[in-house]
Order: sequence, then structure tokens, then C-alpha cells
Amino acid sequence: MTNYIGRFAPSPSGPLHFGSAVAALASYLQARSQSGRWIVRIEDIDPPREQPGASDAILNTLTTLGLLWDAEVTYQSQRSRTYDDALERLHAARLTFACCCTRKELAGGPYPGTCRDGHDAAKSARTLRVRIGHGEIAFDDLIQGRVSLNRQSIGDFVLRRADGLYAYHLAVVVDDAASGVTEVVRGVDLVESTTQQIFLQNVLGYPTPRYAHVPIVLDEFGAKLSKQTFAAPIDAMRPSSVLFNALTFLGQNPLVELVDASPEEILDWAVRNWQIRLVAKQSKAS
Repeated sequence: MTNYIGRFAPSPSGPLHFGSAVAALASYLQARSQSGRWIVRIEDIDPPREQPGASDAILNTLTTLGLLWDAEVTYQSQRSRTYDDALERLHAARLTFACCCTRKELAGGPYPGTCRDGHDAAKSARTLRVRIGHGEIAFDDLIQGRVSLNRQSIGDFVLRRADGLYAYHLAVVVDDAASGVTEVVRGVDLVESTTQQIFLQNVLGYPTPRYAHVPIVLDEFGAKLSKQTFAAPIDAMRPSSVLFNALTFLGQNPLVELVDASPEEILDWAVRNWQIRLVAKQSKAS
């Protein structure tokens, strides 16, 4: 075993679809090919978006595919105290501020700094944001190459939402650090999120993992497969087909005879032959 720790962190907003299976397989193979550990975390900090039974369904599907994890599954819904502690540290460093802006007022663009120096006293504070400052945030992605974003284009992002729930970025950063994650393999649609998370890692004093962003699977209209667009769940009755097709999508050129092999045989071949350099670059998600 090496010190490598990878992870797969699905949200229980629906069953596992093919796009999620691709990301899970890539993360698993990158870990196993380096004799590393692979862990699973359920990101269940957004109850309004969760589907009853989705967490168990996801774990059962991973098991059916043969993607077995190495430690007890963690659930973000059980870790609010650790997020409280991190938020207190950011507040003590004067990096947080209350914001009264609504999503409609911001129109989906980068945060313009409206409440950075104090919000309108006539309005109630809704969210808690982090001061991101100026300059570039850059990292070297194993697949996408050099990624660099201006902090102003990212904006002062939300740490705690208007409904009181913790935002994705803070929870992910805290949990990756707590689990000792050394490398994150996930979809290219999260590249911008990586720059935000690197910022939080730096100000919280956490190590920054390596990153590899795999291409996302698109539907016939060129949109990302997602639970929000009701992507079909993978066929758990045909796990070998799912694995073979995922390997093909990831550019690994699986042997034709593997079509009729068992999941265990496919994964054994895939671990021995995994080459992340063969994964296609996809610079922009739809």
C-alpha cells in the first residue's frame, strides 16, 4: 500500500447514472493502479434535493460494479460540527461576511462585492460568504493541464446558504482534509469548483490534493448527463457492459473479449492497464 487516498463522493439526489459511473471508475482505477486506498463519501448536506433511499441505491450499485471501498462510508450530514469549526476559523481570520443579496439580484454572475463592506441594514442577511481577494488561482490538472482563474471571475462564494445549510465547497474541503485525500478524480464540470476549494485549503492550512478532471458524458443534445435532467440509472443487471462502456469512454481500449467477462475480470484487467494519459481532455462542460 502507498499513501495514496482517492475518493468518490456522490450526492444522494438520485440513482447512479452512466456519467457518475464513469467518474467513479476513473477514481477507483487511479487509486488501485497505485496500490492506494479508495473511499466513498455520501454528500448528503442538501436535504431538499435528496431522494429517499438514494444513498443505499448508490452504494448497492457500486458494489454490483465491483467498485469496493476501503473504509467505512462517511456521511456529510453527520459532520456539521467540523464545518462549524472551520467556519469559526475563517470568521476569526476576518475572511467571512454576511450577504443580503438574492440569486435573482446577482443574476448568476460572479459576486460583485455588494455586501463585502457591510450589507443594507434594511435587509436581513441571507448567506455567509468568504472574501476571496485578488490575483490568480492556478493548479496543474493531470488531464486538463494548467488551469488558472482570476479570483474576481470566481467571486466571493457562499459558505453557508440562506436556508442555513453548509455550502458544497466548505464541506468538501473539510472532509477531504479529514480523510487525508491525496488526489481527487472527478468530472471536468467541477474545474472551477477546484479553484474555490484550493483557496479554502490555503486559508485553512490544509494540504492541496492533486486533481484530475475526466470528461463528462453528454446526452444526445450535448448536455451533461445528470440526476437533475433525469438521466437514466445504469442497468445494474448488466454491470460488465457498464464497465466496458465506461472504459471505452475513458479511452482505455478494453479488449473485445472482455465484453463477456465478469466485473471482477474486467476490473483486474483495467487496474493492470490503466493509463490516465489516455483519458481525453475536455476543456469545457456543457
